[in-house]
Amino acid sequence: MTHSLHTQFATNFSLKALFAFLIMASLSLSAHAQTYIHAGKLITATDSQVRSNVTIVIDDNLITQVQPGLVTPPADATLIDLSQYTVMPGLMDMHTHLSFEHNPKTYMNQVTYNAADYALDAANFAQKTLLAGFTTVRNLGDTHNETVALRNAIDRGVAVGPRIYTAAKAIGTTGGHADPTNGLAKHIMGNPGPEDGVVNGVAQARQAVRQHYKDGADVIKITATGGVLSVAKNGQNPQFMDDELDAIVATAKDYGMTVAVHAHGKEGMIRAIKAGVTSIEHGTYMDNEVMDLMKEYGTYYVPTILAGNFVAEKAKIDGYFPKIVRPKAAAIGPLIQKTFSRAYQAGVNIAFGTDSGVSAHGDNAQEFALMVEAGMPPIEAILSATANTADLLNITDSLGTISVGKLADIVAVKGDPLTDITLLEHIQFVMKDGVIAKHE
Repeated sequence: MTHSLHTQFATNFSLKALFAFLIMASLSLSAHAQTYIHAGKLITATDSQVRSNVTIVIDDNLITQVQPGLVTPPADATLIDLSQYTVMPGLMDMHTHLSFEHNPKTYMNQVTYNAADYALDAANFAQKTLLAGFTTVRNLGDTHNETVALRNAIDRGVAVGPRIYTAAKAIGTTGGHADPTNGLAKHIMGNPGPEDGVVNGVAQARQAVRQHYKDGADVIKITATGGVLSVAKNGQNPQFMDDELDAIVATAKDYGMTVAVHAHGKEGMIRAIKAGVTSIEHGTYMDNEVMDLMKEYGTYYVPTILAGNFVAEKAKIDGYFPKIVRPKAAAIGPLIQKTFSRAYQAGVNIAFGTDSGVSAHGDNAQEFALMVEAGMPPIEAILSATANTADLLNITDSLGTISVGKLADIVAVKGDPLTDITLLEHIQFVMKDGVIAKHE
């Protein structure tokens, strides 16, 4: 009996050991599964050159080889034939709002939507964004930290979307562009504070940054001037004092976070740049003094021309915007493309961003044509959405170029986007982190 039990135990142990070995072997094989991509044309984004007939080798989710010629893969590798395509790194959008998409009901949604409504909308818009070829985005403002949850769900593989670096709720001052209670009746307005992203004074500014870190934000977004779509009269006035800006930037730095700054008016931009922020968003009334400061401090400019065009067009429609918003949209919107043109000529660092959520998600690539129309060469527009955006996010070690050791974020389009930049509005192949999301 004892011998029988011993034999049974040994047999069970051997089966378990064999089972464990097979699992480990299977995992090992899957971890080293190779994919070969044959690229007819390749924009690596390491420079402005276009290479012809190149093979990209991917192990699991990493680029391990970039070889000249269309190399024949081994029998156990997967071949993706993009020999009729232009291949480039996954595109990045540095200014999105994934949890809403502007429409005439947007302002009413503030009192009818719950956090779950925003979260479900965000999941839908995130998928559209990824399928449009944008594998990484910076989300600069939500309502209930829903994009923190969405980022985590995407990272866990239970939702589909781009890699998200989120600011969660934007930070503003009382009555400022990011005060969510602007325009509400007094009895429901309340008195939002740092936990709601509304600050007054140095102590609250620090508290808000620390709260955002606690809530899971990746970056800080502040509204240094008035804005177009907020229910407030002035779209240009500065809305933070110097000491508040200094406190935000210093605290964010302590927590390893960069600071993105919504700004239209000159004075607000000057204060923010001198405080050491990372990027200026929109920058409508930027002049030579502001541009010189940006170059001196290395501040990035994220133009969002598409949003400017969108609000200018919608301002022509009676009833689309509240009366207090309409004149701001009509005046500020058309200026952004002209500002972009001057900033590009002046040599300001430019990173691609659309403010999608103002315009429709999935239309992000329309920004490219607007940049080219304003004087930026197509290859530089593409670099602004790849290498430059990775630099802005401090992720050049893992993304932004097609190089050995980088994550396999790769997109492709039929034809040559350097002769027709609008081709990028119809991306046919999308790979994020080594996984194909789209292949038409």
